[in-house]
Amino acid sequence: MKRIAVFSLALLVSFSWGLKAQTPAERELEVKCRYLNIPVSHKNDRKSLTMIPEGQTPQRNDVRIAEGEPDYWVFRDISEWKGKRLTLTYTGSAEALGKVFQADTIVGQKNLYREAFRPQFHFTTKRGWNNDPNGMVYFDGEYHLYYQHNPYDRDWGNMHWGHAVSPDLVHWEELGDVLFPDHLGTMFSGSAVVDWKNTSGWGTRKNPPIVYAYTAAGARQTQCMAYSLDHGRTLVKYEGNPVIDSRDRWNTDQTRDPRLFWYEPGGHWVMVLYERDGHSIYTSNNLKTWTYQSHTPGFYECPDLFELPVDGDPKNTKWVMYGAAGTYLIGDFDGKTFTPEGTKHHYTAGNIYASQTFSDTPDGRRIQIGWGTISHPGMPFNSQMQLPTELTLRTTRDGIRLCSVPVTEVKNLLHRELTLEGPLGEKEVNEALKPFAGADRLHLSASLHLGFAMSAGLSLNGQGLVTWDASHDTVNGWFYSPQDPTALTLEMDIYIDRTGVEVFLDGGLFSWSAQRGNGGEVTGFRFWGPEITVTALRVDTVESIW
Repeated sequence: MKRIAVFSLALLVSFSWGLKAQTPAERELEVKCRYLNIPVSHKNDRKSLTMIPEGQTPQRNDVRIAEGEPDYWVFRDISEWKGKRLTLTYTGSAEALGKVFQADTIVGQKNLYREAFRPQFHFTTKRGWNNDPNGMVYFDGEYHLYYQHNPYDRDWGNMHWGHAVSPDLVHWEELGDVLFPDHLGTMFSGSAVVDWKNTSGWGTRKNPPIVYAYTAAGARQTQCMAYSLDHGRTLVKYEGNPVIDSRDRWNTDQTRDPRLFWYEPGGHWVMVLYERDGHSIYTSNNLKTWTYQSHTPGFYECPDLFELPVDGDPKNTKWVMYGAAGTYLIGDFDGKTFTPEGTKHHYTAGNIYASQTFSDTPDGRRIQIGWGTISHPGMPFNSQMQLPTELTLRTTRDGIRLCSVPVTEVKNLLHRELTLEGPLGEKEVNEALKPFAGADRLHLSASLHLGFAMSAGLSLNGQGLVTWDASHDTVNGWFYSPQDPTALTLEMDIYIDRTGVEVFLDGGLFSWSAQRGNGGEVTGFRFWGPEITVTALRVDTVESIW
């Protein structure tokens, strides 16, 4: 996906192979170790670094190789080329290129996951930038999380697909990049499914392929396919790529983020694709040849479309379509056309974007992970993934609504520190929370009653976590009204990591996330509001996933 307009021209330039002639610095080495360590300095502009492995296609990226003291180090796993000659060319200085070296460890490995601002229960990549979750699929005991990754810089660019796996949705092992830029462009967002019936012919019934759809972003954005026969470790790009080039239909380059799923009643595959001003539906019998069917306007990027039971009743289901910004429509889907009922709603806001749900979950849960737009200044990585949440549909006073709560597996990280039933007044509850003022990772749940107040909330070290204005029906500036407007009660479930905060209200009817304020005065937790009371207060420390 494309976020920052300034990169659009840079992206075109980066894949214009006929650039103005330069005389790059060059090094040749025999690959003997696992990693190529590269020093990075943001005092330098990005220059073209090309890796030319013996007998293979060159790989080119834009890198800020440090000439002096580096800000941090990044790495490239080169073990696949062990024993071969590797030529490096760089359009910057030979002095900078000379600082690149190979080793069996990465620089900073001893401190990995212990950095000062490393989130402790949210996934982050070892090095570089990450944004959208991609290709989320469950297969043979593993949850696969692929993601937009710049391995050479903590800022956006050089889009690859990174890869991590988990047995339980909370403990992640990063395996390395699996999709690399090619002649069609850099690797933008996409999705994955297990082709159980081998409709693609890329595997067998006994060894079904995991199939991936992704956007190649070069001179224009086109849709491509890849597959894996080794449990998602190696992705093979389809030789017939691209499979969709919709420029002629829409007269725009804004076509990206394909979302795949199997539509059982019709016995065919569906791709939901962001195009121009909304989400288009394509269908296929073999994951290679796609036919345009319909279009739903009003969404931007990263589509998802799925069916959920209402109130857990499998005989009463609705379809949900959403986009990257966290707004959604409820409606029906006949395999070719989505028909919305009513208007758009929002279920989440704040520092979350581009959420995607897992395919092929073993228990049928609809599990989502979003990109946490949380910055990590001074770190060799940037951005994170938000907590995995389970999505459900619930009947409310306003109609059927989408709910999102952390998956039950997250509870395995919690260690009880405090439980108070209440009712507690403002001073009493704040006194009980004093021991947790300096904790870097916590879970807090509570029921807040307004009493005679029309506004109240909770802050941590001066930062508002929940700011509830009952007269205007807003929470943290977003419209929200509890189900019983006469009770004036708000149920809150809050997760606080080193750099980010996630808040879930009233069983997931609304959620909100934010960058955590760091560096200010440590004043601790403070419930506020005249004559408020707090009940069912619970505080837990949260175990590190690393």
